[in-house]
This record gives sequence, structure tokens and C-alpha cells, in this order.
Amino acid sequence: MASDFEKSTIEFIEAEVSKLLKNLPNLKQQKWIGRSLSTIVNMAAEELDRLDWKILAASLQDMEKGFQTFYPYRHIRKITIFGSARITPDTPEYQMAVAFARRITKQGFMVMTGAGGGIMQAGNEGAGSDKSFGLNIQLPFEQNSNEFIAGDNKLINFKYFFTRKLFFLKESDALVLFPGGFGTMDEAFESLTLTQTGKYGPAPLVLIDYPGGNYWHDWNDFIHKQLLRRGLISPEDPNFYTITDNLESACEAIANFYRVYHSSRYVGEKFVIRLNSEISQKNVDFLNQEFRDILTVGKIEKSQVLPEESEDETSHLPRLIMHFNQKDTGRLYQMISQINQMGENTTELTHPEHK
Repeated sequence: MASDFEKSTIEFIEAEVSKLLKNLPNLKQQKWIGRSLSTIVNMAAEELDRLDWKILAASLQDMEKGFQTFYPYRHIRKITIFGSARITPDTPEYQMAVAFARRITKQGFMVMTGAGGGIMQAGNEGAGSDKSFGLNIQLPFEQNSNEFIAGDNKLINFKYFFTRKLFFLKESDALVLFPGGFGTMDEAFESLTLTQTGKYGPAPLVLIDYPGGNYWHDWNDFIHKQLLRRGLISPEDPNFYTITDNLESACEAIANFYRVYHSSRYVGEKFVIRLNSEISQKNVDFLNQEFRDILTVGKIEKSQVLPEESEDETSHLPRLIMHFNQKDTGRLYQMISQINQMGENTTELTHPEHK
């Protein structure tokens, strides 16, 4: 027999669902809201364990917190800083992370960290709470929120690693990694895997060490000796990342990536590259000559917004459209680098931190 609490909960749900269904035809995202509701209804009709529902409910709660927290800042580009939780404030790596976060936020970007100690704390310290986010995960050790983000309304406490990683990548316009342990390696290789397979980016990935440090150079030696030399990755795949011990170079790598290139998406089978400023037909001809190997059919063409994108917030931006083969992502990064050397001098090019 249902308790009074359970009865009131059911009555509340019935009233809210009834209200939602009544208003659904008028909601802007009715298609996706309808699909989400349909999925829940279908799952409710199946035999699922209690644990399955607990996982689903907690995942949705994680995502609700993430969506609500990031939405007001959706027009500002954000940089995720990864690195060891065990690096102490008296180390050069920590001080480099503080200085990087301070410098990149002065350029108008915001910073995201895992909200813990070490490099994560350094990132929040350098950025300051006003310009940083903390995506915390509850662990039995090492992962209390650091003092520079604790109590801030941009601190999100996640139950699951996978929902936390979803928001790191969904919200990141660049990834910056400092030296770290297994967790940092996991973040580095997962980011590279998602980049290589087109599930993340295009976006810059910058690996920073202190001057004279060899952490990332040793890592890069392994990539070249064991992966590249054996043909386990493509020759262009190292274009995904930049290794540096210079903070100015690190910041430039991020800002320059968005100098002309704005963002990209698929519309059907067409790969659409949005630009901060239009490039000349002569430059488009050059791109077709240099990068025709990454096209399945046709050629790279200039375009305005496609009908399918008419309600997109970037509808005012000029575009390039192409049929990308979806496998030569390293070459695509090379093409974006070329595009960023093109473009007319406009005000937008001086504000790469704006989406």
C-alpha cells in the first residue's frame, strides 16, 4: 500500500506531466522533449532492475545540474585544465597552472577544472571563482573541493565519472593538460580518441610542462615510437596536440584556433564549418587544391546558413560546406590551421573567446 508521501509524489508527477504534455506543441525543443519522454515511457514498460533505475535517475540529475549551471555562460569559450591532484603548490607545475589560468582568463576565456587539489586547485586559483567552474566527483580520497571553488554556484558535484566527462568535453573549447597520473593519462587518451573519431572538437589540445621539463616530450616519444612507427595511428594525428613550456605559446595556440574558425557541425552528410569572417574564393580554391584528399565527393564551397540551421545562433556567420570523409581528422586540423591564416580583418577576430 502506497504511503502518503508516495501518493503526494505521484500526484505531483501526474500534474507536472499533464501540464508538460499540454504545452508540448508550443515548446521550442518539442521534438527532443518528446523523444526523451518516449524513451522513459518505453523503459518503464520493460523489466528493469532497481539498480538500473537508480543509475538512470542519478544520471539525469547529474545532467540537469550541468545543463542549468552552464547555460548562462554558453556564449563564452571555456578551457578545461587537467592534471594531477597530487602536485603541491611549491612545484613549478602548480605555479605554471596558476599563471596559465590567470593569463587565459584575462583574455576573456573561462576555466574548468575537476575542483580537486593539485593542478585542479591551481587552475581555480589562477582563474578566480568568478571565471572558473568546478566539476567535482565524490571519491573516498583526494577529491574534496578546493578552497578556490568551494561554495561557488559554478561548482557541480557529479555522482558518475561518465556524466562528469560528458560535460568536460561538451563545454570545453580547448583542453589543457599538465603532468599527472593515471587519471590525467585517461583524460589525455580519451580526448585524443574522441578527437580522432570525430566525437569531440575540432578543438585545440595543449600539453604544458615547466621550462626544461620532459614529461610530455617523453610521452610524445612513446606516441611516435610505439604508435606512429607501427602504423597504429595516422601520420597526421599528432596535429591534434601542441606541446609547450611557454605560456604565451599555449594561449596563442588556443586563441589562434578560433581566429577565423568558429565551430562546425554536420547537416545530413554535409560537414559545415562556420567562420568568424568570410574568406576569399581564391583561398577556397587553395583549400580545394590542398585538401581534396579528405573529400568523398564534390569540393569545398562557400555558403551562407543552410535551411536546416535557420534557427541556429550562428546563422549570421559565413560557412564552408564539404563532404568530409570523417576519417582524416588530422588533415582536417591542418586545414583549420590554414583557414585561420585567412579571413578579413574584422572586430570578431580579436575576440576568439566569444561563441
